[in-house]
Formats: sequence, C-alpha cells, structure tokens
Amino acid sequence: MNTRPLPLTSDGYELRFESLFQAGRALAFPCDAQGGVRLDALSDRARQNYLFARAVVGREYATPVVLRCGGAQD
Repeated sequence: MNTRPLPLTSDGYELRFESLFQAGRALAFPCDAQGGVRLDALSDRARQNYLFARAVVGREYATPVVLRCGGAQD
C-alpha cells in the first residue's frame, strides 16, 4: 500500500475514464504517475463519481488511462 501523501494536483497527472457509448464524455480525476487517486482529497461528489466509474469499467466506461496534464514538466 502506498502511504506517501499526494498533493491534490498529484504531480500533474489525471486518471481518465472514457465513456464507451458517448464520444467525448469522460470522468477524470487527479492522480499520481501510477494512477493512484487520493480519495480523501476528492470532494464527496468526485469520490462518488470515481467509485462509480471504477465499478462500471467495461460496461459504461473504458479501462482508465493515466494522462499527463499540460502544466507538468519532466
């Protein structure tokens, strides 16, 4: 288990769940480079959306991908 604290922006990455049925529809959450989302940093609504998206991968949303956000640099 990773217990390292993560900032809300989490190093400039996002975990993105694309809709399987509606092009352009997606849910995205701040994460670290490995896709770890800090649940306690999310709002209640975002946490509910994240848990829902995880539960319906393959039925409503595609397997999530980790994307680098525009502001992050190597």
